[in-house]
Amino acid sequence: MKPSLILSVLALLCAMLLAGCASSGAGVSQNQTSTPRHFLWKVSDNDSHVWILGSIHFADSSFYPLSPYINAAFDESEELAVEINIADDSVAASVTANSLEKGLLPQGRRLNEVLPVALWNSLDSLCTVWNFPSTALMNMRPWLAAMTLSSIAIQRSGIDPAYGIDAVLLDSAALRGMPIVGLETAEEQVGALADTSEGDTLGIYYLENTLKEISNLDSMVSQMSRAWKTGDDSLMVQVLRSERQDPEKATARDSLMEAESDRRVYKERNEKMAVGIAQFLTENRKVFVVVGTAHLVLDQDNVIELLRRRGFRVERF
Repeated sequence: MKPSLILSVLALLCAMLLAGCASSGAGVSQNQTSTPRHFLWKVSDNDSHVWILGSIHFADSSFYPLSPYINAAFDESEELAVEINIADDSVAASVTANSLEKGLLPQGRRLNEVLPVALWNSLDSLCTVWNFPSTALMNMRPWLAAMTLSSIAIQRSGIDPAYGIDAVLLDSAALRGMPIVGLETAEEQVGALADTSEGDTLGIYYLENTLKEISNLDSMVSQMSRAWKTGDDSLMVQVLRSERQDPEKATARDSLMEAESDRRVYKERNEKMAVGIAQFLTENRKVFVVVGTAHLVLDQDNVIELLRRRGFRVERF
């Protein structure tokens, strides 16, 4: 079952925007773990442990200060690991370069010629409502057009990536002089969404679903915020899967596209993240890991389950 595509796009878009909000807290004790209320896990081997926090990439001031559980885990850590270290100017430049390289149509092709007529008309109508020129999208592949529309929707809804959990922790780590480690390269993260195939089939699928989901963005953000603040797994998963296809109504093409999207956006990346985190434990490094919550709670191959299968001890706080 596919997670909401607009939320997948949000993850990449918001990772590109940094701002700060520092916080601090008291120590974490084991007797505080009886009632998990956070998307925070302690993963241990025989002689070391790392902390893993599920982030949402958009928030507001009501999220801060963070819970003492989270602050204490962050304070005892010596390194911060994120999906990509966008605080590094070279990484940020690489994200931009990769997006342009993979996101622009070959010379002579135009978006309104690539898309089905009905889809282009829907996109053009939305742009008219927003007073945004659809001609600005003409040179983009469908996947990059989907990201651009998502970005506009974010701005219109008032979402501020500056308050995103990972952005705030990145800023806090930089202020402390804490080393920052990227679990992925810019090319890998952009490549998870980029469709450069001849027919732009997956990109068209992304764009179709993005247009459907934009009208529900405010509701999705509100519910996800509530789920994160209360540690509500079931609500979080419900929101992440909010626009999934009904299996009984899905076409063969829909099922194929969902499977390919899930493989690229989640399964392959989850495995890579789990390998990187396992390496931290092998090297006895004190690392605080923050990645999108979807990577930690969706389906059976999420990062937490992959680490548990490797024999690590997992505790929820």
